[in-house]
Amino acid sequence: MSQPPSQPTPRASVPSSSTLSQTPGTVRAVSRWQIVGLSINDVIGSGIYLLPAAAALLLGPASLWAVLLAGFAVALLVLCYAQAASYFDQPGGGYLYAREAFGPFAGFEVGWMLLLTRISTAASLSNGLAEAVALFWPAAKAGPARVFVVAGSLALLVLINVIGVRTAARAGVALAIGKLVPLVLFVAIGAFYFDPSLLHTDAPFPVHNLGEAALLLLFAYAGFENLPAAAGEYRNPRRDVPFALLTMIVLVTIIYFTVQLVALGTLPGIATSSSPLAEAAARFSGTGLALVLTIGAAISILGTNSNTVMMGPRYLLALSKDGYGPRALGAIHPRFHTPARAVLFIGVIALALALTGSFQQLALLSVVARLCTYIGTAVSVLVLQKRHHGREGALHLPGGPLIPIAAIVLSLGLLASASTANLIAAAVALVIGAVIYKLRRKPEAA
Repeated sequence: MSQPPSQPTPRASVPSSSTLSQTPGTVRAVSRWQIVGLSINDVIGSGIYLLPAAAALLLGPASLWAVLLAGFAVALLVLCYAQAASYFDQPGGGYLYAREAFGPFAGFEVGWMLLLTRISTAASLSNGLAEAVALFWPAAKAGPARVFVVAGSLALLVLINVIGVRTAARAGVALAIGKLVPLVLFVAIGAFYFDPSLLHTDAPFPVHNLGEAALLLLFAYAGFENLPAAAGEYRNPRRDVPFALLTMIVLVTIIYFTVQLVALGTLPGIATSSSPLAEAAARFSGTGLALVLTIGAAISILGTNSNTVMMGPRYLLALSKDGYGPRALGAIHPRFHTPARAVLFIGVIALALALTGSFQQLALLSVVARLCTYIGTAVSVLVLQKRHHGREGALHLPGGPLIPIAAIVLSLGLLASASTANLIAAAVALVIGAVIYKLRRKPEAA
């Protein structure tokens, strides 16, 4: 029998905790390139359709290079997750890494914050989808039509994820392709209408906006941390998750940079635009491409939420298996081999939040919670590096502890830029998590 979570993991072997090993009945069905698609799908969401204007408002033409620098900065965090993922076949992501490095309490607090991030993200994206749909179906701005979009989209994603992880992965990859095609068309066509003079300005660099811009840009890359959550259902997670994460950050950085470049060079006054990509497309290619970009924004949000509904229940499953929360939430469906009850639970809570809060309010709920998980993983990597030093097949970061330390400094700097209200909300969440931890029941045996 494997060791319970409360006992230390032998340093000579891969952690084999029974509660986070592959759950009986699950199927390792997701291939390497499907994982890459899921990773891209989780990062590229609604932000790319609003980022060019928001970044230009804060930094002007310098936003182009800020987007590139943000990609390099987030790569530090991605490398931490990639190295940690190369040590484990089990699901759980940041929860697993913190628990194995520092024990069950630290692991639970990270897992708890990850779960809150997923639920609030699912709710905010559902509202964001209604706002995107309202651009070509005005009735979706409010009333029954808005409820239909919010509830209908969540119900569809819940159904897909209950049926099976293979189905969810295929849907995620299809949605990833659907969101990338409009962006590729925008860049490819817009490049012929690019005006370099729009990138020049005599205005001084707005140093006072750097903190806000850093948060905006770095969180446009957020979402990568969810990929290891379903590692137990990937064919070769120790190899494929690091590959997917590293491939994703390269591709996403290229996409963000080229989209920002074309948007800046084709739309004068971009900083004041409410839909910069659609407006720029309308200027150089007419209403047809603008409509494609508008629909692409809706597909992009739906795709990101698809990953959220897929990954969120895996955190809940891992926590339940380790004795936190009702035992029933850790059940695996006998036919579909998915955590169906956890999926339904996440869907219901996200729906309730989506119908009672706005996109902006719900998005803010996840900001500091996400940073807490970044810090938890980066610190955990410092311990895991020593514990698994020289392990065959594991990813080895250049400089040893330098990249995790840089990632910790980056996360702390972003945390310092958060509002007092967000910091207080995170502190309250951690206290509530500590109370839940004290109510832990006996973990399930292998």
